[in-house]
Amino acid sequence: MQITDDLNRLLDIVPDEIRQPLEQHPQRNNLIEIVMDLGRQPEARFPSLAEPLSQTPVSKAHINYCIERVGHFGGDNRAGIEQTLHRISALRNRSGEIIGLTLRVGRAVFGTIGIIRDLVETGQSILMLGRPGVGKTTALREIARVLADDLEKRVVIIDTSNEIAGDGDIPHPAIGRARRMQVSRPELQHQVMIEAVENHMPEVIVIDEIGTELEALAARTIAERGVQLVGTAHGNRLENLMKNPTLADLIGGIQAVTLGDDEARRRGSQKTVLERKSPPTFEIAVEMLERQRWVIHERVADSIDTLLRGREPNQQIRSVSETGEVIIERDSAAPPARFPGMAASGGPAAVSAIRPVTPLSGWRSAGKMVPMPAQGENFAAKSAPVSETRYFEQLLEESLSVEPVPTPGRYSHNVGPNGEDLPLHVYPYGIPRHQLEQVISTLNLPVLLTKDIESADVVLALRSNVRNQSKLRHLAKTRQVPLHTIKAATIPHVARALRRLLDMDDPGTPEVADLALFARSGSSDELEALEETRLAVEQIVIPKGQPVELLPRSPNVRKMQHELVEHYHLKSHSFGEEPNRRLRIYPA
Repeated sequence: MQITDDLNRLLDIVPDEIRQPLEQHPQRNNLIEIVMDLGRQPEARFPSLAEPLSQTPVSKAHINYCIERVGHFGGDNRAGIEQTLHRISALRNRSGEIIGLTLRVGRAVFGTIGIIRDLVETGQSILMLGRPGVGKTTALREIARVLADDLEKRVVIIDTSNEIAGDGDIPHPAIGRARRMQVSRPELQHQVMIEAVENHMPEVIVIDEIGTELEALAARTIAERGVQLVGTAHGNRLENLMKNPTLADLIGGIQAVTLGDDEARRRGSQKTVLERKSPPTFEIAVEMLERQRWVIHERVADSIDTLLRGREPNQQIRSVSETGEVIIERDSAAPPARFPGMAASGGPAAVSAIRPVTPLSGWRSAGKMVPMPAQGENFAAKSAPVSETRYFEQLLEESLSVEPVPTPGRYSHNVGPNGEDLPLHVYPYGIPRHQLEQVISTLNLPVLLTKDIESADVVLALRSNVRNQSKLRHLAKTRQVPLHTIKAATIPHVARALRRLLDMDDPGTPEVADLALFARSGSSDELEALEETRLAVEQIVIPKGQPVELLPRSPNVRKMQHELVEHYHLKSHSFGEEPNRRLRIYPA
């Protein structure tokens, strides 16, 4: 990375007794801001500490000395130094006099967005979230430069407080060929956003600090005109925007929907649910946890829908190591890879293997899964034979190193088991539709879901619902539609039921598990955990009749492992405390 800060230009506007200690300070290049409050000691703030700069309290003369050397303070009480990125913010008393100053160091960091450069190049709108001081504006400035110079797009920056492109009429070189529109008053920012699109024909609009309903509405208007948006908003995480009625429209808006009785049973949910109102303005969201550690939501719409259903969304965590390589982890709650050579899929070049966030010790650091001893033996005292442990680890690594080969569609005939035409039309009742669609898509089944019982070839329902629904039984009987029930709305039960309806399944013998059927997002962590479970069942639990403990996993991944074990008609149990909670699989 290359850093440009023009720090001497900022130090030139402060009195000598404050400037001199900073000129010789060992952490001078890490200075964040200088704080000058009337009647208090001036203070220099660094990333990890704050130090007084003088024993003499700040006087009005000191404050006036600074004010005379900076530009005009606007309606947002901010001023700047011409052709620099520094920001001077004022504290005023009741009568409007300035009684305090915050002199913020502005730095242009070239190369800071290498962590998400692949996302910037997609042309999708990107929303940056994070606490103050985490580097949102710095990243925004670099994104604007990359889009304008490297990708040669027409970029217009809406610079409300001259923080992105610096003070004065000539923009700072850090924004490259991007153009800058200044805003006379902060409350007019939304008007300037629309004006930029109407007058200057941009391909990309860059906007800092979207904070009002009018600005959120202007952002949606711009996005619907086909212009790429890159912006920041108040809030640390997506959940903050969901709870903020002013800015919720940026991620699609949230509304309460009342379902009918039948629809609620079909979904297996309550009658009143929260749903996303419309497509999000920004397709990608970046949560900046730290300067070099960001959470990426590649599909904001899916993340919001998942959060509204009470589940953790599929997300990436990207960080930069000391050597400058980008590290990608999937799902913040998921454990890192524990096998040599496992690399993250996708993302930019120079992506290293997934690494643990915290150092591991003891049993977890071994990264080995071994069969448990027979009943009555002490697990701590007796371990599995070394040869068997190595054999199993070798099996697992070989399995993970082989790319899965997609199987072609299994069904070439056009007639169902009872003579009906395929595809088979299924009317689901009380079973979540998304689970049925996942099973049908993954197994490539000739099945179509219908909302009309009259056009259905079969009704698939939960056994518990059918007991209390004489109306459903009556409808199925009068329309001569077979009624098939399942015990639970889990993926193994649904898959087994559909295969039996197509006469493709032997109820007594589970077939080789299709791991893609049980994975939610298809990430490397999920497939690794499911492959670990499959090998444990097929290599140890079934042939040797021994229980097996798996590696610690996140709650979402453990749920998938439980479903896969159920597919084999075996039982499993989660035990241990987070983050060491893991699965134990028992023989039949």
